[in-house]
Amino acid sequence: MKRQYENEMSLKFLSKSCNEAFARIAVAAFASQLDPSIEELSDIKTSVSEIVTNCIIHAYESSDEIIKIESKIVENSIIIEISDTGKGIENIEEARKPLYTSKAELERSGMGFTIVENFMDELKIESIVGLGTKVTMKKIIKAQDENIDDDI
Repeated sequence: MKRQYENEMSLKFLSKSCNEAFARIAVAAFASQLDPSIEELSDIKTSVSEIVTNCIIHAYESSDEIIKIESKIVENSIIIEISDTGKGIENIEEARKPLYTSKAELERSGMGFTIVENFMDELKIESIVGLGTKVTMKKIIKAQDENIDDDI
């Protein structure tokens, strides 16, 4: 039986760097129905930016191919799945290490997955060399009264 979601959206766009901002704003607009705090929304936007940028720079390198985003709202959470059909990640555990980059010549910081792990509640990376990568992230949105209590 297919799981029923409270809401969902799909997005496809070319792996052009100008589409990174479009992707982060589209997902943030979709997430806004959960009434996230500014910090939660910023975490989501930054995480989407990091993963989409990885697709553009690492998966496809210099060719323009399709990046897909599927977002689902389940109760008080947003689940974001970003996938490509690029070259894949040879060693996921190594790629998750802070400061690891396969593009040092581009002055990449190697902090993308580390940032996402810190900003999101869950992160799952699946990749097959030559077929592509799928990154699934989950952010639990606290009720606004819970956010207020955290600040005290």
